[in-house]
Amino acid sequence: MRLRFKFRVYPTPGQQIELARAFGCARVVFNDGLRLRQEARERGLPYVSDAELSKRIITLAKATPERAWLGEVSSVVLQQALADLNTAYRNFFASVSGKRKGRKVAPPRCRSRKDNRQAIRFTKNSRFKVLDNGRLRLPKIGDLAVRWSRTLPSTPSSVAIIKDAAGRYFASFVVQVTDELLPPVESEVGIDLGLTHFAVLSDGTKVPAPKFLRRAARKLKRLQQALARKQRGSQNRTKAVVKVARAHARVADTRRDWQHKLSTQIIRENQAVYVEDLCVTGLGRTRLAKSVHDAGWAGFTGMLEYKAARYGRTFGRVDRFFPSTRMCSDCGRINEKIALNVRTWDCPCGGHHDRDVNAARNVRAAGQADLNARGARVRPGLVPAARNEAGTHPDAARSTRSVEGISVL
Repeated sequence: MRLRFKFRVYPTPGQQIELARAFGCARVVFNDGLRLRQEARERGLPYVSDAELSKRIITLAKATPERAWLGEVSSVVLQQALADLNTAYRNFFASVSGKRKGRKVAPPRCRSRKDNRQAIRFTKNSRFKVLDNGRLRLPKIGDLAVRWSRTLPSTPSSVAIIKDAAGRYFASFVVQVTDELLPPVESEVGIDLGLTHFAVLSDGTKVPAPKFLRRAARKLKRLQQALARKQRGSQNRTKAVVKVARAHARVADTRRDWQHKLSTQIIRENQAVYVEDLCVTGLGRTRLAKSVHDAGWAGFTGMLEYKAARYGRTFGRVDRFFPSTRMCSDCGRINEKIALNVRTWDCPCGGHHDRDVNAARNVRAAGQADLNARGARVRPGLVPAARNEAGTHPDAARSTRSVEGISVL
């Protein structure tokens, strides 16, 4: 399994200038390649191949006075920018042809120097190196100071230098790791994600929603108001933009750290984890959009999925249309729709259910039936008709017996 390890780096002012030059060169190469292919399509010419694109945009362009400054940065950075463009085109073609599942992918678009996030990538052939003193040596940039929070498990295959909207620099290493199988346990859990409680487990455990964005709303409001008062194009406005970005970054970092700890705990304590496949994109268009994005369900389920694969656990997603809330976890009866303000309900079979705990139990049963093939009853099965009811009885018209839900003839 390949994982990314991200560390904070602290470039000197001179190194920041070199990184800005590398960001700009990679952006120009990406835009030139995109523009060349768009012009070829408009003129009805054949699709420009990857090799031809690299030759014309990088090799031949360096010999011209207009693009001679491309030689001031590492050629690997330029080649990786074209590799990103080629990947974007392949994803777009696969989405149009139907080979790529999920949401439709739009065609690639030009990169802007005003983007809040800038990134470049170095591969092994660029000969980047982690020195014995802990610094990261990059070609034509120098030795960057890295704050190591852990040791890399193996030699990285590539490293990406990222500058975020808050002005921070990060080094993201791609490392091949071996699976660390945890001791097997007996418990399996289903998880029902929500807003009041972030996660409700099938064993009755309820994890309250931390609501990091809501808690930071007052400070964010003050910073946004200060930003709105600044004149456009001024240095004070640039400083205010960075302050807002830092506040949002602090919220995102806190949420990510909390989700990592919770997902690791769940994976360690359970052999199998099942969640409901929620449509976060659709929920993000409703009146609950701010709360949905503050919860971060997609990031949390993604952590559960890759950690389960790494530690030898089972992870499964249940269909989003599965009636986990309306179904009785005792008898399997599907009741009518339940309003959001109804937190507990009673089933005609005599069962009293907590709304979220009942849904988590149904998610666990559905996951076990789909993935483990244990035969758990997810929904009421079809009952075969009795032999004397399979055909039309000659005295059926004179029958006066009634069945619940069927009127008397």
